[in-house]
Amino acid sequence: MTLPPSAPSALQQLRESLPELNPTMRAVAEALLEDPLRAGSISITQIARIADASPATVSRLAARLGHDGFPALRSAIALDNGRTRQSGWEHDIGDAVAPEDPPRRVLDTLAGTAARSLRDAVDLLDVELFDAAAARIAAADRVHLYGDWGDSIALRELQMRLMRIGVAAWFHEAGHTTLRLLARTLTAQDAVVVLGRSGRDQEGVSFLRDAAAAGAATIALHGDAESPIAAEAELALYTGVRNGTVWTQYYAGRVSDVLATSFLWLLVAQKRSADPTTRYVDDGIFGTGPADVNRPSTTKE
Repeated sequence: MTLPPSAPSALQQLRESLPELNPTMRAVAEALLEDPLRAGSISITQIARIADASPATVSRLAARLGHDGFPALRSAIALDNGRTRQSGWEHDIGDAVAPEDPPRRVLDTLAGTAARSLRDAVDLLDVELFDAAAARIAAADRVHLYGDWGDSIALRELQMRLMRIGVAAWFHEAGHTTLRLLARTLTAQDAVVVLGRSGRDQEGVSFLRDAAAAGAATIALHGDAESPIAAEAELALYTGVRNGTVWTQYYAGRVSDVLATSFLWLLVAQKRSADPTTRYVDDGIFGTGPADVNRPSTTKE
């Protein structure tokens, strides 16, 4: 089947279809998106084997996307690959911003993406779950936070903010052995927070599992409710924006991550407000240095 010129590309179709697919069909779509060059030449039996699915599932996915079987979908993907070889821009960054866009349009696009991300997150964050997670963190003797690469950004600030209100918090990067050893020191008085936008970081999954076995409270912040990280945590907090495959989607997700961790931190601060060790402005809680001398102090005495 030949798609009309105005129709979405095959790869774009696959990306946009992910939220509506059942788990098996979604595994096929993700396997195709994982390596589009391979997908443009692979056989139906090979992709079925990679996705741990049946050839019939692969055919059904192709038909769902409007193609006359997998060979037609594969040809469409190969055509996309030819366009990608000419320019990797759309594959890496997405089509929200074009290489020829003027700076003002780029800025407006980013601002609009952030605004939509925040609006969507506000509607989708489970306030009661966040409040329950904040209660676990506020009551914990120690809080351990883990996030790899880009997932570390929001967690690093959360760790700093927690420390400044008297919560003993540590941030940990990837390192399988280190996390396994750390898990052996955990008790029921501890809390573990893992941020995994894709929800498929195996070290994060293992850390949550080991922490739960030790009796610690386990909290996951994620961009995919059906991911292994979400399934492993006692409290799975969706940050409001689904994980994406191109940079502009990644950016939207990071905006929602920062909102989610900031919300979580403020709830913890509220719950600890009666604690005399909790300090606010004069410790530089809103910045990296001393508080603004013109700002009224709210330090607890």
